[in-house]
Amino acid sequence: VSDLRPSALPGSLDVSRSMFDLRSPPHRYMKRYDSVSSVPSSTSSRKDSQGSNRSLDTITLSGDERDFGRLNVKLCYVCSVEQIWITVLHCKDLTWPSSCGENPRICVKGILTLPKPVHFKSSAKEGCNDIEFMETFVFAIKLQSLQAVRLVFKIQTQTPRKKTIGECSLALRELSSQESNHWLDISPPSK
Repeated sequence: VSDLRPSALPGSLDVSRSMFDLRSPPHRYMKRYDSVSSVPSSTSSRKDSQGSNRSLDTITLSGDERDFGRLNVKLCYVCSVEQIWITVLHCKDLTWPSSCGENPRICVKGILTLPKPVHFKSSAKEGCNDIEFMETFVFAIKLQSLQAVRLVFKIQTQTPRKKTIGECSLALRELSSQESNHWLDISPPSK
């Protein structure tokens, strides 16, 4: 074992106080990673719902606790022209039923839940671990109308047959001209 204290290494940099001392804020360079998907965790990261310390091998996941993947979207409202800009970016770690085949064609259907709902749909992509959509949808709707509704996303297979395999949603209360980035947990489709 080497003694790495400053007295043992004269003239060396004091590493403990620079990069590796995790006691002193700010931790600007630290990112938390989701243990399942190795992407930075969102602010709404999952917690053990029972708060228990059960070991992983004793946990069995029921259908509604399974990880169905996450959808990455960006939102922005352009006040000068009263338009909402919705960009569907990625779908990561998506799971689908075996009945859909190995690589089904997947698309994202969006719904603005206004009194007269507004629907839009991305192009269909081949199903894989990281599906990149990079598609923007623009609608002219007053901000006051949008702040009272939700934006719902349905993840659908197009082949072999059309089927909703997951969904997620987002409230638009805090929609603003500042572009916001969201990672949404996909859950099983509601019955």
